[in-house]
Amino acid sequence: MKILIIGGTRFFGRHLVNSARARGHEVTLFNRGKTNPDLFRNVETIHGDREKDLHQLEGAVLSESKGTWDAVIDTCGYFPRMVKLSAEFFKPKTEKYVFISSISVYANFAKIGINESDPVAKLEDESIEEVTGETYGALKALCEKTVQEILGIDSLIIRPGLIVGPHDPTDRFTYWVKRVAEGGEILAPDRPEVLTQIIDVRDLADFILTLIENDVSGVFNATGPATPLSFGLLLDTCKLISGSDAKFKWANLDFINQNQIAPWSDLPAYLPDVADDAGFAQVDISKAMNAGLKFSTLENTIKDTLTWINELPNDYQMKAGLKPEREKELLGKLNVQ
Repeated sequence: MKILIIGGTRFFGRHLVNSARARGHEVTLFNRGKTNPDLFRNVETIHGDREKDLHQLEGAVLSESKGTWDAVIDTCGYFPRMVKLSAEFFKPKTEKYVFISSISVYANFAKIGINESDPVAKLEDESIEEVTGETYGALKALCEKTVQEILGIDSLIIRPGLIVGPHDPTDRFTYWVKRVAEGGEILAPDRPEVLTQIIDVRDLADFILTLIENDVSGVFNATGPATPLSFGLLLDTCKLISGSDAKFKWANLDFINQNQIAPWSDLPAYLPDVADDAGFAQVDISKAMNAGLKFSTLENTIKDTLTWINELPNDYQMKAGLKPEREKELLGKLNVQ
């Protein structure tokens, strides 16, 4: 198949390109050329800004696609206005428009087992173009609506959860792999039984391509794994893979709140399973699994992430998680309780 990817050189995009090429598809990239510009030298790349340069794809003279594609995958749409431009442009040029959204679109996560039909978040001012923790999900929901209005039932909307694996620029999963490998006492969130949901970036890429190959449309939650994943199992598996002497000190929710430890940023991949976040780590993925979503083993995801971590510069600073000094201070408090 001939596939055009908007973006394609950051974390998810690069794995999507690798997966598509491994499956024998012809890939064209459309991006600004600012992120990892030399990553895919043998892949046709057309440089431009999606807001004002879509016309550069007219005819796609460098490609055998002749300006049409079997599928277009939009990996980096955040604002409805810009997504509208690309959806309208590609409507006559592709059989399938795929929009990468997020499970953050849901209005709240109080429900256990949120599925694709549950209400999405809304903005009072739909003209806002600033991505924050408060606007991100609602903006993605508006982008979905835009795609569906223009492309109709033939569109494909993917709502990933926390995407993890090698080359993750957020470090939200990477932090735990690296920190556990370092060993010693580690501040762990809440209790061993608290759940989290993650999806290996390569599994996500393969799933999307499977849907395209099978000409599937609709909306899909895409996170994992197939069975509930507890933080205890996640950290124990990190310890097993790295062979470290890590010892986990579990900080209960009262301690977390009293010490102003921020879930998701200080304690990545974790949100308290109470109130409006009770179902955050229990999103229903049965529709995606029935459509072909498959999962790598947790061990393999951790191993490959650790291999990538070990290739990073020694002075690399994690973008998520507790700083060593802060963790030491908190462990001191926890150990005297």
